[in-house]
Amino acid sequence: MFDKILIANRGEIACRVIKTAREMGILTVAVYSDADRNALHVSMADEAIYIGASPARESYLDVDKIIDAAKISGAQAVHPGYGFLSENAEFCRRCAAENIVFIGPPTSAIVAMGSKAAAKDIMGKAGVPLVPGYHGDDQNPEIIRQAANDMGYPVLLKATAGGGGKGMRQVWSADEFDSALQAAKREALNGFGDDTMLVEKYLTQPRHIEIQVFCDSHGNAVYLFERDCSIQRRHQKVIEEAPAPGLSAALRSEMGNAAVRAAQAIDYVGAGTVEFLLDSDGSFYFMEMNTRLQVEHPVTEMITGLDLVDWQLRVAAGGVLPLKQDELQIRGHAIEARIYAEDPDNEFLPQTGTLHFLETPSESAHVRIDTGVRETDEVSVFYDPMIAKLIVWDEDRDAALRRLSSALKQYRISGVINNIDFLHTLSRHPAFVAADFDTGFIGKHEASLIGITQAQNPSSLALAALYLVLAQKQRIHDFAEASGEANSPWNNPHNWRPNQDAEHRFTLKSGDDLHTVAVTAQSSAMDSAFLIHCNDTAFNASGELAGRVLKADINGRQLTATISAHGGSYSLFSAEPTMHFAIHGPDLGDNSNDAGEDQLVAPMNGTVVSHLVDTGSTVVKGTPLMIMEAMKMEHTIRAPADGIVKAFYFQAGELVSGGAELIQFERAE
Repeated sequence: MFDKILIANRGEIACRVIKTAREMGILTVAVYSDADRNALHVSMADEAIYIGASPARESYLDVDKIIDAAKISGAQAVHPGYGFLSENAEFCRRCAAENIVFIGPPTSAIVAMGSKAAAKDIMGKAGVPLVPGYHGDDQNPEIIRQAANDMGYPVLLKATAGGGGKGMRQVWSADEFDSALQAAKREALNGFGDDTMLVEKYLTQPRHIEIQVFCDSHGNAVYLFERDCSIQRRHQKVIEEAPAPGLSAALRSEMGNAAVRAAQAIDYVGAGTVEFLLDSDGSFYFMEMNTRLQVEHPVTEMITGLDLVDWQLRVAAGGVLPLKQDELQIRGHAIEARIYAEDPDNEFLPQTGTLHFLETPSESAHVRIDTGVRETDEVSVFYDPMIAKLIVWDEDRDAALRRLSSALKQYRISGVINNIDFLHTLSRHPAFVAADFDTGFIGKHEASLIGITQAQNPSSLALAALYLVLAQKQRIHDFAEASGEANSPWNNPHNWRPNQDAEHRFTLKSGDDLHTVAVTAQSSAMDSAFLIHCNDTAFNASGELAGRVLKADINGRQLTATISAHGGSYSLFSAEPTMHFAIHGPDLGDNSNDAGEDQLVAPMNGTVVSHLVDTGSTVVKGTPLMIMEAMKMEHTIRAPADGIVKAFYFQAGELVSGGAELIQFERAE
């Protein structure tokens, strides 16, 4: 076994590997960029080595720097995690040349599966079912378009070197094909340095089922059952579960054996995942093989009781698989929810910012959290916006769903827009609870999953108002104590007035909505009792504030809320959906910084990729004007109305801050 390993990655997967290595008595070496100098994985490792600037191309994707770090530290092996260099054949070759063990498959296996087109040819010869499509070497757009026309729309364009939804486009008609191909190729080239494409028939209602395989260098191979990864947005998974709901034992065995054949066809060693599309008639088709550990591997660990990183290290050190196929069993049900810094109400666009407040559910045998961040850490534009993975386990799916819903309500973040409330809504959706879903689930149920407004929760407004009044009283009390003049009338936190009850008025802004709130102290009652009018609703309220925790009685309903306050913004976490709000100041007529309806602004920090029209062009509403790239994904800026593009304020390759005006646009009269 190894004495020391280097982890060529960051974030939660680096922390995950460190935990297992520590349990096995193996020393760990972290690497870090400028953005990650104070990151959690750096502090957890036994030592850490600086590898360059924040952009991944200058640090985590620089093969020479990773190899040098391994040699300097004396690490005997490198664990690549997932993403970055995990499926980079050249990196694997370099490790071998430097006598550093690559904790993953041999170079030949990475090469074989590195091209989706070549992989499908190998899988076809191995008897693994394939989706109809064109996987040829001739990349003439005319040939790819003709293949799409021949198989009939819809089709799916995919980068052969891609993954994670990048370099991928659904095409519903021939009219969309050319622009979709150009966008997919451009995104693939930016993300993987390779714009080779394939095109496949697009199944309209498939489930995404993947099989975890494991092989050693002694000819042994097993499958560790399946994961259902059908709940996706932008072709990226957000919820995964194991085992797949409703999958029969016979179909599980058939898919598992097909996955093992796929692995054996390329002499695979280590952990890998064979991904299939499962059609509604029970037929399944090979998608791709990921030659690495997957993000969603914890659900497999939870239902098998195994540590897959432990297996990886043992196999990489030349060991035999710890168990045979007939010794593997499924126990219970596990679900993973990926917590992202993203805005579900705005097409799931990635977000950046500081985690000013971070509170998680308690970990136990039923709840696991894999994360690489702490409170006050920054979610930067340079890397994937995943904050954490929340994994729950119980004896059956219904019980696991209850665990998931409860744990999501206890997962609290402010400072960065995130998808926690969306995940909670999804976890309770009747169709999801009934396991009635396919890969189009989120789009199909968008109206009942996205855009739930705080205006529907007046009790949250009452809690917010009560908190503001009690917090004000607490500040006055603390000031009085510190001043040494506690009896001064100016330091009196009580609500007494000589001729009328004290009243506080606020205008609260939550999202785009403004709410008028009046809080009247009940002078004849206890000092913390109030009458609160929120819009047109009245509440009798009382409560106690201890730090961030508010214990309240709202119209006889006892509630507990946690409030995070930072820079004039507040986040209120309670039994209701999370409420983010601020005290709205008076309108002084200065709206010079507000984006008008014809101002086209950057949705986030990013880089301009290209202009799609010329300055002075007359365009119609919806015309694509500019491509931006941020956090590994492309975003198209479109015309808000018919009009004229007067000027571009940024050129291709320039960095843009979120909210910056990109284009001068003049609406047609």
